[in-house]
Amino acid sequence: MSALPTGDLRVFAQYERDFTEDVDVAVVGSGPGGAVVAKELTDAGKRVALLEEGPPFTPADFELDGALSMARTMREGGLRATRGTVMPTMQAIALGGGSLVNSAICNRAPDFVLDDWCTQFELEHTTRRDLDPHYDAVGKFLGIAPTPENVLGQRNLLFKRGCDALGYASEPTERNVRGCRGSGECFTGCRTRAKQSLDLTYVPAALRGGASVLTSVRVERVVAEGGRVRGVAGRVVAPFTGRPSHRFRVNARAVVLAAGCMATPVILQKSGNLVNRSGQVGENLQFHPGVAMMGVFRDEVTPQFGATQGYQSRHFLRDGFKLETLWAPPAVLAVRLPGYGESLKRRLAMIPHAAIWDAIASCNRSIGRVRARARGLDPNLSWRLHPQDLRILAQALWTLSEIFFAAGADSIVPGVYGIPEEIHSRAEAEVLRTRPLEVSDIVIGGNHAFCTTRMHGDPRRGVVDEYGKCHDVENLWIADTGVFPRCPSVNPMWTGMALAHRTAQALAERL
Repeated sequence: MSALPTGDLRVFAQYERDFTEDVDVAVVGSGPGGAVVAKELTDAGKRVALLEEGPPFTPADFELDGALSMARTMREGGLRATRGTVMPTMQAIALGGGSLVNSAICNRAPDFVLDDWCTQFELEHTTRRDLDPHYDAVGKFLGIAPTPENVLGQRNLLFKRGCDALGYASEPTERNVRGCRGSGECFTGCRTRAKQSLDLTYVPAALRGGASVLTSVRVERVVAEGGRVRGVAGRVVAPFTGRPSHRFRVNARAVVLAAGCMATPVILQKSGNLVNRSGQVGENLQFHPGVAMMGVFRDEVTPQFGATQGYQSRHFLRDGFKLETLWAPPAVLAVRLPGYGESLKRRLAMIPHAAIWDAIASCNRSIGRVRARARGLDPNLSWRLHPQDLRILAQALWTLSEIFFAAGADSIVPGVYGIPEEIHSRAEAEVLRTRPLEVSDIVIGGNHAFCTTRMHGDPRRGVVDEYGKCHDVENLWIADTGVFPRCPSVNPMWTGMALAHRTAQALAERL
């Protein structure tokens, strides 16, 4: 048995044989939850191993081609989707997790959402007042601040113009960036390294504190005995192919699962259905389904320049949706555009004069589940969009059309089946408000996912308590968005990190 080196970052090429390690805490997953936990625990003097299935990336590894980037940084090559209502959903496989390829949006969950969590799920210490100190700590460390005007670009400023004209509240998006140049490359990796992704912030801080960071290691099961966690075990896997090689085991006094709300329940199911007295592991899968729309302007917009999602409106949160600006590689945006052949080429040629804005919806009625497959660790996802939640998305599409025309758009491309492919006035856009929609009429995507190991004050109805401690097994904790009891109504990263910050403090006090 080897001694774990201090402050050690390992990559695939460094594993030469099977190995076993001993630590105080094994943290599974290096995304927004796991990296925060690892850093905070090393600050508390604990001996930590942070385990990540994906590889580390540097700017030289980033690919501007959207399809190639997704194939390298996303699970299942970026092609993961739900069954039932078919919806693509992307989860990263990389050091830093989703923070490497997201838009750095940071929102605190609204008071009314957290109050609802506490009331509906018997939580006593999860109000905004309880979580604000944890939000503050994370925000200070990452430099979270509103997007400055000099990097907004026309795509974001036109959104502000439309909202102002209609009296809808909007504001620059708070983001975890320092020195953003508005290059619009968040989705494929920030080559300027302005985005303060976890691989640049919390992971190095954990390393400085003495943590060992093991990349290209896939945790396949939690080892438990006598109702108490003993560690984790799995295989070393090759980057991009997932080909398994050496076996490993990390013995630990405590384990924190932060592999994401789809991988964490699969690991638990593959571990003999640990912590499932409540029957809730893998249940209650929720998303923020999103819709997007393109507006075309007479003057050139040059949408590739400007902070990727630099402006937002939370005006309609109580109606169930949030509005944002958007940018992604044109090949990715094309998925939402109607037509093919010459028609599609003509619409792609509009992009220099276009802006793309989106809406995400709080679909608390739309529920799914995560199940382990017989072979492998990729999840089997089932989910259905509820008719009442479809109406929220329809309202969001209508509202986006209003904002586009208020901002001066000549036309919009709604991308909705059964509706004209191009609409040239607000009067024509009334069809978005009056025509009933079917689920199959709209193109949706959902990358914000939650609730599959939800917190609940009653052990019979949830997997963890509000501090992330599993009800059924001693010293097993969860620190990813699976612990959310319901949708947070806004982008989840900051809330997930705030909860992880609190989880780390609670765990450190117990060890």
